[in-house]
Amino acid sequence: MQQIASFMMSKKFIPVMLVLMSIGLFIGFKSMGKSESSKEENPKLRYAKILKNVGILLEEGHFSPKKIDDEFSKAVLKRFEEDLDGEKNIFFQSDISELSKYNNRIDDEIHGAEIESFYAVNTLYLKRQNEVSLLYQKILAKPFDFTINEFVESNPEKLSFPKNELERNDLWRKRMKYMSLGKYSDFLEERIKNKDKKDFKIKVDSTLEREARDFVRKQLERYFTTKKNRETIDENFSTFVNDIAGSMDPHTDYFAPVELRGFNESMKGSFYGIGAQLKEEDGKIKITSLVSGMPAWRSGELKENDEIIKIAQGAQEPIDVTGYSVTDAVKIIRGSEKGSEVRLTIRRIDGSTKVVALLRDEINIDETFARSVIINSDHKIGYIYLPEFYADFQNPSKPRCAADVAKEIEKLKKENVDGIVLDLRNNGGGSLYDVVQMAGLFIEDGPIVQVKSRDDKPSILRDRDKSVQYTGPFAVMVDETSASASEIFAAAIQDYKRGIIIGSTSTYGKGTVQRTIPLNPESENSLINSNKAEDLGSLKLTLQKFYRINGGATQIKGVTPDVVLPDRLEYLKFREKDNKYALKWDEIEKVDYKPWENYTNLSAVISAANMQTATSPNFTKIKNSVKILESNTNKPYSLNLKQYEDEKKQLKAVYKQLEEAYKLAKVMDVKNIVADTIEINKTKEKIDRNKQFVKRVGEDIYIDESVKILNKMIVNDKMAKRN
Repeated sequence: MQQIASFMMSKKFIPVMLVLMSIGLFIGFKSMGKSESSKEENPKLRYAKILKNVGILLEEGHFSPKKIDDEFSKAVLKRFEEDLDGEKNIFFQSDISELSKYNNRIDDEIHGAEIESFYAVNTLYLKRQNEVSLLYQKILAKPFDFTINEFVESNPEKLSFPKNELERNDLWRKRMKYMSLGKYSDFLEERIKNKDKKDFKIKVDSTLEREARDFVRKQLERYFTTKKNRETIDENFSTFVNDIAGSMDPHTDYFAPVELRGFNESMKGSFYGIGAQLKEEDGKIKITSLVSGMPAWRSGELKENDEIIKIAQGAQEPIDVTGYSVTDAVKIIRGSEKGSEVRLTIRRIDGSTKVVALLRDEINIDETFARSVIINSDHKIGYIYLPEFYADFQNPSKPRCAADVAKEIEKLKKENVDGIVLDLRNNGGGSLYDVVQMAGLFIEDGPIVQVKSRDDKPSILRDRDKSVQYTGPFAVMVDETSASASEIFAAAIQDYKRGIIIGSTSTYGKGTVQRTIPLNPESENSLINSNKAEDLGSLKLTLQKFYRINGGATQIKGVTPDVVLPDRLEYLKFREKDNKYALKWDEIEKVDYKPWENYTNLSAVISAANMQTATSPNFTKIKNSVKILESNTNKPYSLNLKQYEDEKKQLKAVYKQLEEAYKLAKVMDVKNIVADTIEINKTKEKIDRNKQFVKRVGEDIYIDESVKILNKMIVNDKMAKRN
């Protein structure tokens, strides 16, 4: 990270900051003497300044800037329209045609022209949004006929904007009918399940159909109320600026002042009592991240992008939160008592649903760090779990992942393990410095990663310690969510042939570095303005790119594991390569490095492991189930009850098969390290959490397969040493 800081103070970047400061002076002097009561003018000045400063940073500071010209402008306009109306059921086609006159305008506005495009799109959007918000009461007032064979398109890319009001109304009718059909089907299922219960009241079909429509009406009432309250002109302008920033690459983001504060709080781990950060997306409450060690993470049941459908206080009746704002959902999730239960009904991104019970708790710092256990199989295997590449740069006395992993290795060596598995699944990255230090625990001195800034020669980050802490058989587990620092570590181990990488077809593919930069640097300079400068927010800007020591970028391609294991998320399009705005893969000159030579013939182990996976009944089930789920992605949804329930039944069978495939025939024998037992037994809470962790490790089919592969490596290593 020091290299990033150096770049910020380099001769290339200082002029950019000076230009931002001069823009502030110019606009500040230009507006002097004008009435402070002119409330309509102030936002326009602020918006103009934000747009100008964002443009300067993008053009002068971005690692690989696109030219801000008419083509860029056209792409931004389309993206803004998609962000506002992604399902193509608000704007008319004639609106899109009318707004096309701004196709070549946005680049001029970024370069100083008066802002017109945003106001035109936003005004028309709010007008159309108000129109559609009046539709649901009328549509839901009449019963739906679920015997008709009709479909609703689920893939917006296959839709065109409606030509007229009649077409738009029909789009909304089908959407509401599908929502009602889902609830009606649930009611019918509940009636069958509870019909023999003494106190259960049997309701006729027409009553259940009406109640389903009433349920959807309440959902949509909340949904439109939330949108109306949230979609202020400032909020929509932030979306507009983000579409400009994100058109450079997916990781360049604009943070309005309030959003930046929220982002900073999230980085500190303040996540609503259960350790889950939430977002609202199209009226749905979704999980964006989990805090290691907190209840949501400890459960092992929640993942990023899971949708929270209902929230219940213990065994009480759950509240459906579809259409709720994040703030309102958080109020329900939060509790006043530690240990009180909250139950979340979640819908996974593959469509399956589940109720997850959590006990509210405060974060337990010790569980966010590296930890290890012993797995007894054919050989004694050490397992290290690393949730992130953590480090506190402001406080050197705080834990750092490289030092902690080194401690875990020492504990495992004292237990005389025959091999070590390092689990980097769901590890989104972190400290670059610690990646280099940690890789050095497994290799002799040498280069670990190349970091390249714009127009500069790449810098080579090296491990300079000739000692090797662990020389035995080694495997690294990754998946689609292993990103950034995780990919650098896995790539180094693979390039040095130091161990075997095991996981899904590729890691995430984020090979870029960002830095958050304030848009008003003059606020730090009292000579420019004696009053506190207006907070314009910040830009998280992509400044550098990572390259492997073999010369290839980790961007887009990520790391391809040596042994590929079928994964239930494989068919979902959320990796870097699936984003059309992502920076491209490229390669630079490789650096000199010496592959590991302590034992040989890794290729034989890899070949045998891939053959074993291909014939595994469980992984074959997973692979086949994923193919079925993929074929159902973005297909039109039937609005016919019989067909809907047939498809629902088929998908339930697939989900059941997946769950069965993930179950091991025999749970692994997992034990704690002797050195850890004193700390674990300090409190009942720690004992319980440790039991959960040990249980989760022991039941994990992917850890089990990794252990089998490591067993082969151990045999291979012993044979090589004998020869």
